[in-house]
Amino acid sequence: MNTILRRSVLGIAGLALSTGVVAGPLATYTDSTPAPASAAAVQVAKPDLDTLIPHGTQGEQSRISLGDEQVSNVKAIIEATKAAGMDERAAVVAIATSLQESKLENLGHLGDRNDHDSQGLFQQRPSSGWGTVEQITDPAYSTTAFLDGLKQVDGWQEMPLTEAAQTVQVSAYPFHYAQWETQAADLVAEHWTS
Repeated sequence: MNTILRRSVLGIAGLALSTGVVAGPLATYTDSTPAPASAAAVQVAKPDLDTLIPHGTQGEQSRISLGDEQVSNVKAIIEATKAAGMDERAAVVAIATSLQESKLENLGHLGDRNDHDSQGLFQQRPSSGWGTVEQITDPAYSTTAFLDGLKQVDGWQEMPLTEAAQTVQVSAYPFHYAQWETQAADLVAEHWTS
């Protein structure tokens, strides 16, 4: 009996010791060293869908998978939108427009498949005054040019996305922009604060 009791006590003591060694210091250790200012991250809330899609979507929504280049172009559109002093909704309109025009690919001249001389993320035309080929195939420039056009549309914030985009783009297919609103909003929500 004495041997059984002694083994039980030693087993419990060993368990307590090993738990204290493993869990104790980790659970009770507090680092009191202040974090450097550069390491402190400010948490910014992601925009919500009511901000990104204030008027609801129109029609059936489309979605495509994006590669690295397309995601990079999404980020460039968002950065250009911020640099232009515009909000998340403007980024949704711009990204949806680029999804329709180029599937977020920075297209050069497509030869026989080209629509006139349209190029870049927004299929802007040098002959229509959007800029040079070099300019409109620069994502920051082409986005800024699109946003400058959007700023000139009175009340664009209250318009459905497709109407705001069409007023800037003057497309032969004005209602096609609407199908990309949900994916554009998802992309802005994902990348606006990254």
